[in-house]
Amino acid sequence: MNHAVTSDPALTISIALAAGLVAQTIAHHIRVPGLVLLLITGALLGPDALGLVQPESLGHALHTLVGFAVAVILFEGGLNLDVGRLKRESRAIQRLITLGALITAVGATLAARAILQWEWRSSILFGTLVIVTGPTVVGPLVRRIRLKKHLQTVLEGEGVLIDPIGAIVAVVALDVALQPSATSLAMGVLGIVASLGVGCLLGFAGGWGIARLLRLEHFVPEGLENVFALSMILALFHVSNALQPESGIASVTIAGVLVGNTRTRVHRDLREFKEQLTVMLIGMLFVILAADVRFADLRALGTRGLWVVVVLMFVIRPINVIACTWGTGLSVKDKVFLSWIAPRGIVAAAVASFFALRLNDAQIEGGTTLRALVFLVIAVTVVLQGLTGGLVARMLGLRRATGRGWAILGANPLGLAVGKAVREHGEEVVFLDASGDATNAAQEEGFQVIFGNALKESTLLRAGVEDLGGCVGLTANEEVNLLFATKVRDEFKVKRSCAALNSRGGRVTPEMLEEADLQIAFGAPQDLALWESCVRRGFGEIQRWIREADEAETEGKGLIAEEQRENVLPLARVRGTRAEPVDDRTTPRRGDVFLFLVYREKAAEAAGWLRANGWKPPVEEPSPADEETETDAEVPTSGV
Repeated sequence: MNHAVTSDPALTISIALAAGLVAQTIAHHIRVPGLVLLLITGALLGPDALGLVQPESLGHALHTLVGFAVAVILFEGGLNLDVGRLKRESRAIQRLITLGALITAVGATLAARAILQWEWRSSILFGTLVIVTGPTVVGPLVRRIRLKKHLQTVLEGEGVLIDPIGAIVAVVALDVALQPSATSLAMGVLGIVASLGVGCLLGFAGGWGIARLLRLEHFVPEGLENVFALSMILALFHVSNALQPESGIASVTIAGVLVGNTRTRVHRDLREFKEQLTVMLIGMLFVILAADVRFADLRALGTRGLWVVVVLMFVIRPINVIACTWGTGLSVKDKVFLSWIAPRGIVAAAVASFFALRLNDAQIEGGTTLRALVFLVIAVTVVLQGLTGGLVARMLGLRRATGRGWAILGANPLGLAVGKAVREHGEEVVFLDASGDATNAAQEEGFQVIFGNALKESTLLRAGVEDLGGCVGLTANEEVNLLFATKVRDEFKVKRSCAALNSRGGRVTPEMLEEADLQIAFGAPQDLALWESCVRRGFGEIQRWIREADEAETEGKGLIAEEQRENVLPLARVRGTRAEPVDDRTTPRRGDVFLFLVYREKAAEAAGWLRANGWKPPVEEPSPADEETETDAEVPTSGV
């Protein structure tokens, strides 16, 4: 191909963009980590193969391009961190990003020095480069293998928060290496502290400002919120770097965490926009950066380079985890898994390429070899850990149990009542809602909440519906309930899918649900507005009743007679150790415990009807003096 054409920087960027997205699309369908195909694609399109991607054509603009992309990627990583979950695992995460970073840097330095016989400068630079782990690799991996939530939090928190620390330490180490002096080490330490301090300060200020502006109803015109936030983040990144070199990476990460944990009117759209932008930028960057690595540099490392990677994975990482998780309450199995999972990602690749450029400009040899070793670490860790992570988690029993728990669409008062009834018997409950007020109320009750459009795949994936036993659509809009239940059942193969129907002339009929093989929540169409108002105004109470009659066939008829449906609403059935929301296929058996929402003013009438139809209130170990008639037993209740 004509050299003038292949050296066109615009062509290099456009080919890298397209190839990156194609590679990630294929990786999604064949269920392998995207970075595996991105590395292969970059190598095939690079100068050593097809020559379609020529990174050198970008010159020093490559560093600027990488800076913009890394800013967006780390901001998106911060957006996805839940501060509440981080606090619960804060001790382990804090140690991993501080003590763990030091252990990794020292261990990797000694490994490169001992195995490759590198000089101390190159060895130290390598040690600082591999401090970071890859949140863009870890996040999809732990979600795909359905890792238990506490371990997922530790790995994602470590991956996002260690990136700015590792990048700042590495760049300051490079500055010290390029200008060694008696005071350079002390100045380097001060530089690290200053960069982290300025970055955190500006990140808090910038994140608060962005979140505040997005919460103002008419300040940012509708439709411009995403690009407004993007422009503010890029400005924050470069202003921070201008005030204190290398502080920008910390500022955008902190800003992302702050914005991500602040409910704004565009919270859902902003997160989805940044996710799509991150996927595009990661694909482009890895193709370009992988194309810039020469096969000759990798061959020059030989088997000794692989031994460095082996030591990093099987010696240094376990020592790191053991030291950082001592006394944290994590089990031995948890620590084994944490020791295995530490793939490197885009930040390590970007900073290594920057090192190669700076060392080459300073006419210091070893920059390209250093970059090659870092890419070898990335390739081996991503391939091995990405492909075996699920197997290791399954062997250790660390995958979340499937078929238990419920996803509830609608964090309204009625939905919360159902969630409480199910949760108090050990079932996991996750709420989905696009209303900030509703999600805040559910969070205050201690529920896991996913804010977003529940009809979008990305929202359902964040909720982990594929692991749950069932879903219930409990919004006031029965058409949305039907769409939600259908989507979860068809696309995520959830066994139990229910939708609430309105008894007051709704558009969705019971026959439509039966034809779609869906269940009717609460056993029959109900006056949803009436019951939601009942709960919201405190007019209802939850009562427990035990089925004492022989098993009766109630499918399609509902548990409660039509004349009592404004007095009694069946919420959940407890059988053995399992609790589940009631639907029209729920058949009571002798000994089953049911939780009913009862209109308080009609409680006596409701109790009489229940007793007359084969139900009794539970009596806890009555004494002989108290054993009179069942009709005198007090009905256990709780307010809602």
